[in-house]
Amino acid sequence: MRPEKRVRYNRWRADAQALVVQPTDRHHIREIIFGTRRSTRYFRITKGASEQPDKADSGFILTNLPGKILRLPGLYSLRTWIESGFKQVNNELGWADFRLTDYFSLERWWEMVFSAYCLASLHAQAFKLNATEAIAQECGLDAPFAQHRQWETGTTWKSALNNLRWLLQPYFCWSALARWLEVVAIPGLKRGLSKLMHQIGHFRIERPPPAQAA
Repeated sequence: MRPEKRVRYNRWRADAQALVVQPTDRHHIREIIFGTRRSTRYFRITKGASEQPDKADSGFILTNLPGKILRLPGLYSLRTWIESGFKQVNNELGWADFRLTDYFSLERWWEMVFSAYCLASLHAQAFKLNATEAIAQECGLDAPFAQHRQWETGTTWKSALNNLRWLLQPYFCWSALARWLEVVAIPGLKRGLSKLMHQIGHFRIERPPPAQAA
């Protein structure tokens, strides 16, 4: 910044962000302008409620997001919650050891992780809806899939994830062995895997749609 330019510290603005599972998060925010205001703005935000925000523990945000000043803490705190949720899901799926640095690869990785989480979540909810024995028998949950030694009959998210892993396992095996079966012909193995995948393809957990009147 040129020597003739000055730094302007705007007044503090108090803000309260309502949280679902925690008390309301209170903090102060103000804009710092170096010379003239530009599209990229600089803000200082306290990390908690304080009667003296100048002396409070705080952080800084450099952003090009437009809009009112009091919207920024909510937007960036939402990003923090999303990143925290991504880390937890990544760990639950057992994929925490994978590391990516390329932005395009990271974007695809986020999509894969949250798609897997969504798939398990939808099945977990369906397991809860189909928890009664009558509905389970109607949907075919007890035979033959539930006879797997490591099948879980619970209705939690982890139970759904475990069962989905076993249902997808034959497809992973086929993918790993397909090239070898081109080299070493084992018709019985190929037919057996094909039959297994065909049977698993009939697995259905969602409720049957209601009958439509003619």
